This record gives sequence, C-alpha cells and structure tokens, in this order.
Amino acid sequence: MPEAILIGFLFIVSLCLGSFLNVCIWRIPTSQSIVLPGSMCPSCKHPIQFYDNIPVISFLILRGRCRGCGASISVRYPLVELATGGLALGTYFKFGISIEALIAFGFICMLLVVALIDIDHRIIPDIISLPAIPAGFIASFFLSSLSWTDSLLGILSGGGILLAVAWLYYRITGKEGMGGGDVKLLAAIGAFTGWQGVIFTVFVSSLAGSISGFILMARSGKTMKMAIPFGPFLSLGAVIFVFWGQELIRWYFRLF
Repeated sequence: MPEAILIGFLFIVSLCLGSFLNVCIWRIPTSQSIVLPGSMCPSCKHPIQFYDNIPVISFLILRGRCRGCGASISVRYPLVELATGGLALGTYFKFGISIEALIAFGFICMLLVVALIDIDHRIIPDIISLPAIPAGFIASFFLSSLSWTDSLLGILSGGGILLAVAWLYYRITGKEGMGGGDVKLLAAIGAFTGWQGVIFTVFVSSLAGSISGFILMARSGKTMKMAIPFGPFLSLGAVIFVFWGQELIRWYFRLF
C-alpha cells in the first residue's frame, strides 16, 4: 500500500475513534453506557443520524449546531477528533506499523480522555486509571523498550511519589492537596513508561502546572489556594515522554 494512502486511512479511522472518545469523555463521569444509546444531541436528546455524525465534516456542514433543535455544539468535539487523528499519525511516524505504535496510541487515547474529564469534573475515574495499571504491565512483555521490571518499578514509583507528596502536603497544611485519582494515574503512566517516564512526567507536569497556575492566578486575581486539576498536566508530561522523552533525557545529560 502506498504510504500516502496508508496515512490517509489511518487518519480517517482515528477521526472516527476520536468521535468515540468524545462519547467516553461525556458519559463516563456520569456512569452512563458508552455503547447504548447511540449518539444524541446533548440539548434535545434527539438521536443523531449517521450522516450528521461524520467526524469534523458534519460539524462544519451544520455550522456547529444540532439539525433538530439548533442548539450550539461545542467546538471541542471536532478538536478532539482532530487531536486523535494527529496523535495517531504521530505514533505512526514515531514507531511505524508495529505493536509499539498500537500500545502507544492506546495509552495516549486514555490520557486524552482522562485529561478532559479532569478538566470538566475534577475527577479521574477509577474505571479508566485502575485497569490501565495492569494493562501497562502486560504491555511491557510486548515492548522492546520497556521491561516488565521497569514497568513494575514505574507502577511503584508512580504511585509512591504522588502519595508521598500528598501525605507531606497534608502534614504541613492539614488539608488535602492532591486527589487519589492523580496517584492512580501516575501509577498507570509508570506502568506504560517505567520509572524514567515517571520522573520525566513529574518534572514536566510540575513545571507546566506551576506556570499555568501562576498565569491563571494573575489573570483571575485569585490566591495560591486556587484549585487546578493536575491530571491534564500529568497526561501532557506522559505524552511528551512517549514522543520525545528519551531524546530530551539524553540532551539534558549532554549539557553536563
């Protein structure tokens, strides 16, 4: 198959997967089935016909509105679809057609769903993070870049680091500063990336979270007590590690 056709096929299929991820983001926090009923308008609950459910294209044709009631549809839907398509192509260019690409893409899709749910609801559902821990450990047996011992160390260090941070924050302030969902998510990230991925993710997410927090506080005028979900930053750090982690680590040590 010519590469251009293969790339186009992967992109189209991943756009459709992105549409399914939108369903997961919308329904999982409210404990709804991600299978039934079919897609419907969030406002009028009218079922969406197949010709109005074509990723990105239907949104553009309908100008971001429901055909039935005319209610506005969030631009997030096509953005998630496009992001999924872009991430699929990224894993292809990074890993080629391989089991590594499939595992990396599945891991990244999980992180995308978790990040957006945490932004919307300030939760990281156990139904996503807990199964991801054994899934990452099992995946290590099929990856040349990750041994099962590194995966196990990643799980222990991932859960342990944030648990220690949360305990220390509570001892100092007497308040809960980090949810258990973040701890479980970092353990899952460790299962897929190993202990190196955990350290990289903690560093990048802490840096990105601090910068974002200061910007938000400066713009809103709120204090340091402002609550900011950490899941999106952990997800961002893990995605960066998947694509460029080893290269960035080598670059960092070459500086010294």
